[in-house]
Amino acid sequence: MNEKERVLFLRKELERHNYNYYVKNRPVISDRDFDEMMSELIGLEARHPELEDDLSPSKRVGSDLSIEFKQVEHAAPMLSLGNTYSREEVAAFYHRIEEGLGGEPFRICCELKFDGLGISLIYEKKRLLRAVTRGDGVRGDDVTENVKTIRSIPLCLDESVPDDRFEIRGEILMPWISFERLNREREAREEPLFANPRNAASGTLKSKSSAVVAGRGLDAYLYYMLGERVTGDSHFENMQKASEWGFKVSGEMKRADTLEGVFAFIDYWDLQRKNLPVATDGIVLKVDSIIQQRRLGSTAKSPRWAIAYKFPAERACTELQSVTFQVGRTGAVTPVANMKPVQLSGTVVKRASLHNEDIIRQLDLHIGDMVYVEKAGEIIPQIVGVNRESRSETLREAVTFISRCPECGEKLVRYEGEAAHYCPNDMGCPPQKKGKIVHFISREAMNIESLGPETVEDYFDRGLIHDVADLYQLKITDICGADRTREKSARKIIDGIERSKQAGFDRVLFALGIRFVGKVVARTLATYFRDVETLGKASLEELLSVDGVGAVIAQSLRGWFEKKTNRDLLERLKASGVRMNLSEEEKVSDRLAGKSIVISGTFTRHSREDYKEIIEKHSGKSVSGISGKTSFVLAGENMGPSKLEKARKLGVPIISESDFLHLLEEE
Repeated sequence: MNEKERVLFLRKELERHNYNYYVKNRPVISDRDFDEMMSELIGLEARHPELEDDLSPSKRVGSDLSIEFKQVEHAAPMLSLGNTYSREEVAAFYHRIEEGLGGEPFRICCELKFDGLGISLIYEKKRLLRAVTRGDGVRGDDVTENVKTIRSIPLCLDESVPDDRFEIRGEILMPWISFERLNREREAREEPLFANPRNAASGTLKSKSSAVVAGRGLDAYLYYMLGERVTGDSHFENMQKASEWGFKVSGEMKRADTLEGVFAFIDYWDLQRKNLPVATDGIVLKVDSIIQQRRLGSTAKSPRWAIAYKFPAERACTELQSVTFQVGRTGAVTPVANMKPVQLSGTVVKRASLHNEDIIRQLDLHIGDMVYVEKAGEIIPQIVGVNRESRSETLREAVTFISRCPECGEKLVRYEGEAAHYCPNDMGCPPQKKGKIVHFISREAMNIESLGPETVEDYFDRGLIHDVADLYQLKITDICGADRTREKSARKIIDGIERSKQAGFDRVLFALGIRFVGKVVARTLATYFRDVETLGKASLEELLSVDGVGAVIAQSLRGWFEKKTNRDLLERLKASGVRMNLSEEEKVSDRLAGKSIVISGTFTRHSREDYKEIIEKHSGKSVSGISGKTSFVLAGENMGPSKLEKARKLGVPIISESDFLHLLEEE
């Protein structure tokens, strides 16, 4: 077997093992053997660039290159389903089908409703041609590069599949295990948690880095196939055929000949869905015959031949055993309810955030109370009530909010207009000090990928680091171990820290963790003031003159820069080589200097976020609202009618995407 034949063989074998592992859940080789085959394939492909194939299994790891999403129109609209919430409404749907078909016999295909993101996959000549999100039902985003990284979606089909072009639709979703891992990682970095797997899947699939998508463990279930030459009259049988072709189709799909059969399916899964590895929020009922589907037709919004039955919000009752208090990197103190473990929506729940003192008072919680816990679409558990009838007279003490920091003992403060309590000891409270370092290294800040929260905690506890500036003083000998067995990983960490010195000034500002200074504000400040010295000397009045900076942000900035410890920290970071000004590379030109530009609508060449960066790199300012001071509106398709009317009323020029890019090219 020559090397070309070996490449083709490895590709076919790796796809077979992908299918066994991700679709059938029956791997036949070890992870190590799989990795060795993949490594061999990558090496052979590197030696033979003439064998490049976008659908090679080696492409499933994704790329860090930015991906632009183009809008693509669906061949047939992806309509949304009408929702029902009761057995009566399901019966009414069934009887409408009977009436619409004039008493003709029919069968209902009963399926689980997976809570994910709608996707359309187009195949031609046995290869994945395009993957498009549902979008508005008429057109969606082309996310092909990201979908290629989802291992349960076949890139190339078996020889038994016809060459004809066809479409298969389904849901991209995030399994519970992937979702919980992702939220644990985000919680450790004190980043906002995803509310539920659907939000996580949607946010992941729209990532501009396919490498991010590849690492988050997305999955897919397919539920409808279109194509005159590849489908028969039975939807159920079409999906069985799709399963035989290698597509992941739910094995729980069943046909019902009667309304009682439909109800039996609903009742069964109302209980059993708790044990599924993915989120479901209901049942989908479809007329099985494609011919009958066409006869029944659709309304403007939804098909008449299908409907979704939504399960009621799941609730459990369990005992409140204790309440503990956690301190985050900003000093915010969060009360956490510790409960007797109870199963809810596929996971065992034993902790729930109580958010703040006001929530505790509203619930009138006592230790030992039987409390009601819900997820109700929000996967983060919430205590929604107390079973007061079960409260014993001998119940232990009422839950009260603490007055001092549980970590450092500092007296807590509650700022006017805020619900949270804070520990003001930001320079001495251990969780805050560790949290600031974890935030500093995070992907959206300095992006030191070789470090993680656990490593930061280890270094902090060992006294190797006390603040973010200490990271730049670390040496390989400090962290490789006395026997130097960890030298390779230590070198990777030091290299990652060194690379972070090239991070843009806006990232550095965000990484500092100044309260209320998020990514967008950090970018605005970096563009406006250009360097940290100018920003540090800015008065409240100067800060307030910056678009998007209000009194709260301005006061937080002034307070931060007035602390000597923070100014010393900046000097140490600067001495280590961390960038403290907007570089010439970040500033392309002064073409838009002094101009305030509003972005509205959707674009084909770049995303809205990209255009914000482009405007700032040409020394302009991206602002949100139209006023008499607006220089012009950069308008894409579907510009908001209210903005359009206001721009015309104020005489603000409206420039198209192509004209705007031409304007910059003239420079």
